[in-house]
Amino acid sequence: MAKKNATEPKAPKVKKRRWYHQVWEIFRDVRRSEPSITWKLLGIILGLAALGVAVGFLLDHPIYAGILGFMISLPIAMLILGRKAERHAYGRIEGQPGAVSAALGTIRRGWNIESEPVAVDPRHQDMVFRAVGRAGVVLVSEGPSHRVRKLFTQETRRVTRVVPNVPVIEIEAGRGEGQVPLPKIARAVQKQKAQLTKLQVAEVSKRLRALQQSRLPIPKGVDPMKARPDRKGMRGR
Repeated sequence: MAKKNATEPKAPKVKKRRWYHQVWEIFRDVRRSEPSITWKLLGIILGLAALGVAVGFLLDHPIYAGILGFMISLPIAMLILGRKAERHAYGRIEGQPGAVSAALGTIRRGWNIESEPVAVDPRHQDMVFRAVGRAGVVLVSEGPSHRVRKLFTQETRRVTRVVPNVPVIEIEAGRGEGQVPLPKIARAVQKQKAQLTKLQVAEVSKRLRALQQSRLPIPKGVDPMKARPDRKGMRGR
């Protein structure tokens, strides 16, 4: 047995994933759709480093100032890369069923968000998603404005019947008049004015989830999970 165990091949070690591996993947992903990103990032890094050297000559410390300029340029370049990655990620999923769920999923804390739609039009695959936070209940639609009004009305009635004194906010996602573009959905939800306490948020979420579980399942053919992008890539981390 000892000889047998000694001759058995050892399991390969799993290589630890470093932060720079993820940054490189994000960079490659952005470069596929925007090849000029390489020169833009290099321009920012070298430009700020050169600016630091120029300022350093005026202060008689060109090397120190150049290094400082280079160090400042790195987080700025990473921020721009993250914004580019987020924009391209939204561009890939915009218009697909479940894109709003992916956008709401980028909200980090303070909100209880349902990943599945709370209301669906099975014919056109229009949807309404729900987020509960200190601002109240936020309903976000996915579909043309003239069609989602019916879903909004039905879902608002259900919510007010269960939690009658909680504000219900309706947001339409889209590029039409009065709608909020997909990349701005998370910001539009987060900027709503607080109306509830944390305990009230927990209680409202509990009641609404109980209401959702008592409904019929989502119609076949509607899978909001298919449109989910890489959340970390959308955050630029």
